[in-house]
Amino acid sequence: MDACPELATAHQLVRDFGDMLTQQTGVLLPAWIDKALPGLSGVARRLTNDLDAVTAGFTLRWRSGATEGAVNSIKKIKRQLYGRAEFDLLQKMILLA
Repeated sequence: MDACPELATAHQLVRDFGDMLTQQTGVLLPAWIDKALPGLSGVARRLTNDLDAVTAGFTLRWRSGATEGAVNSIKKIKRQLYGRAEFDLLQKMILLA
């Protein structure tokens, strides 16, 4: 990385981003985006589209992962049984999952 300063900068930006995630310091996100814009413009631009939601995701302790997992499981069962089963079987498969 010593031979390529851009790579070293990108490496540090990714590490800083990971630190913000693990330490839940969403307030540092706007400053990180300002530093990242020249090199990681695609990522930084997408984060600014909904900055309030991204900052809340970095800062708040609650997550919707369990709910999303349950929804994903139900959708998987629904796709597997599409056109092959009536509602009664679908209902039983979801309740057993």
